[in-house]
Amino acid sequence: MPPSSTRPTNKLDDDDYPAYTMGRAAEMLGTSPAFLRALGENRLITPLRSDGGHRRYSRYQLRIAARARELVDQGTKIEDACRIVILEDQLEEAQRINEELRAERATTSPST
Repeated sequence: MPPSSTRPTNKLDDDDYPAYTMGRAAEMLGTSPAFLRALGENRLITPLRSDGGHRRYSRYQLRIAARARELVDQGTKIEDACRIVILEDQLEEAQRINEELRAERATTSPST
């Protein structure tokens, strides 16, 4: 999902670093661990596992989960909310790639 072209040197700055336990993530989102498990079952986010097998979430995953929660709070079924968030994420990535290609084309095309 997120680009991994430049990796931060400090784990605290890394959006993909799995810093949050399930309990802490649920607390930050104002939801239950069951909600986070449901997001995993619907393949919206896949938490990493600690050596002890506990789920760990990154800041990026928490932002994705927060968006899904917004949709669910508005009455969207969790399965549909997950699909919407996946499509939004894909659209954002496509737009980012388009911008990069346009910028590249602008610097390499001859002036007329």
